[in-house]
Amino acid sequence: MTIAIVDYGMGNLHSVSKAIERLGYEARITSSREDILTASGVVLPGVGAFGDAMQHLRETGLDKVVKEVQEKEIPLLGICLGMQLLFSSSEEHGQHEGLNILPGRVVRFEARPSYKVPHMGWNGLEFKQKESPLFQDLTEGHVYFVHSYHVEPENNADLLAVTDYGFPVTAIAGRGSVYGMQFHPEKSGEFGMQLLKNFLKLAESGV
Repeated sequence: MTIAIVDYGMGNLHSVSKAIERLGYEARITSSREDILTASGVVLPGVGAFGDAMQHLRETGLDKVVKEVQEKEIPLLGICLGMQLLFSSSEEHGQHEGLNILPGRVVRFEARPSYKVPHMGWNGLEFKQKESPLFQDLTEGHVYFVHSYHVEPENNADLLAVTDYGFPVTAIAGRGSVYGMQFHPEKSGEFGMQLLKNFLKLAESGV
């Protein structure tokens, strides 16, 4: 079984790849449509600005490939900026359209004296949909965040887990075979690695 990591020029590709390999699965960093669409599961990573990432995806045609992944119901996981790209739009440095696989928008944390921006460091998760296969054999734990923008999903049904940063912040979102994690599971200790492993199990089972 191979997991395709989408290479569009922006992302923490190697840390994700190494984490997948540590869990006993084959990871392939690729920009090939064939490699991506024949993989058992697909990871969309991302580091940097939303608009730049969408420009890279469109220039390479990988925006359409990621949508094909969703249409074919191949398990898809967006990580950090990769999760934000799954949504409809972002206000980061202007207005930008996203992949629109999940309805919702990406907005900046408001400046408040009660918290700092960016949201950086360890924070606990609260599972909103405990029956999600991502949470199999897990109790709520802490994960590692680094972000200045957060997702506001249109549908509460797409909200799988939140973290408290003065208000409930989207930490995990998903629908059907599509999942997104705002944090870095590969940098979140055993708990994060188990979340990643549960996604890989989904890919392995073809769910």
